[in-house]
Amino acid sequence: MIDLFQKQANDWDEQTIPQQLSQTIGPMMLKHLTLDSSMDIMDFGAGTGLLSFHFAPLVKSIAAVDISESMLKELTAKKALQGKVVAYCQDILKKPLSKTFDLIISAMAMHHVEDSTLMLQSFNKHLKTGGHIALADLDLEDGSFHPSDAKGIFHHGFDREAFAQQLKDAGFINLEFFTPHIIQKEGKEFKLFIVIGTKA
Repeated sequence: MIDLFQKQANDWDEQTIPQQLSQTIGPMMLKHLTLDSSMDIMDFGAGTGLLSFHFAPLVKSIAAVDISESMLKELTAKKALQGKVVAYCQDILKKPLSKTFDLIISAMAMHHVEDSTLMLQSFNKHLKTGGHIALADLDLEDGSFHPSDAKGIFHHGFDREAFAQQLKDAGFINLEFFTPHIIQKEGKEFKLFIVIGTKA
């Protein structure tokens, strides 16, 4: 697997946008989810652990999944996550994890997934019956959020209605959308969404 974030990993946490996303997405997810210390969760596209950081004190364990070894190296070095988070550098479409989870969380990872339909189906298979998802990503945008030469970008955000239908088709119900943040970048506004749902 090509590590597209190798050059960015070392200072990822100091960058303005990742900081903003951590400070807004994590708390809003927690506001709308019920957690307890018996829960096993997956953080998909976990990166350096900015989202896992908010959940780690409240759950039993976190499987941090990413295809960037360099980002996961930064995650596993964080003392606050050690003993609670296990990193998995793998493509779960090709190599699923051998356990199921109470909750799958993700922030700004789905637009890097070429086949979002297959990934949502994979999330369903990785969840226990009645388990939940909480996914955050960009609303549909004009393609200017990322540099024109950025690699690994398969979606310029998502239309909420179309994404909701994908989730329903993948076996999720009780869908709710929230807007945690609007990113100001180069004179433009990019709206984010969080969608929370339940495995039927």
